[in-house]
Amino acid sequence: MDSKFHIKLQIVGRYYPLVIERKDEERLRKAAKLINEKVAQYKQRYKDKDVQDFLAMTSLQFVLKELDLNEQIENQPVLSAIRDLADELEDFVQSE
Repeated sequence: MDSKFHIKLQIVGRYYPLVIERKDEERLRKAAKLINEKVAQYKQRYKDKDVQDFLAMTSLQFVLKELDLNEQIENQPVLSAIRDLADELEDFVQSE
């Protein structure tokens, strides 16, 4: 059985036909919903702007969030090592 199928995602009033894996459908629909919600928030706040502006700001916001998450993941081993060293130092100081 082929696990790929066709869906149409609506993003800001336009439909985008996609061929996807079944396992990805929920994530894609959720992503489209989040984009639509964020654009709607910008539309309410800034009445004099174009949809393109709202999409650009939405993209920027999501990419900044992605960069923050990636930075946290990259820093996690360093932070863990620092915590381990701090624990060892505290144990050493308390044993003296």
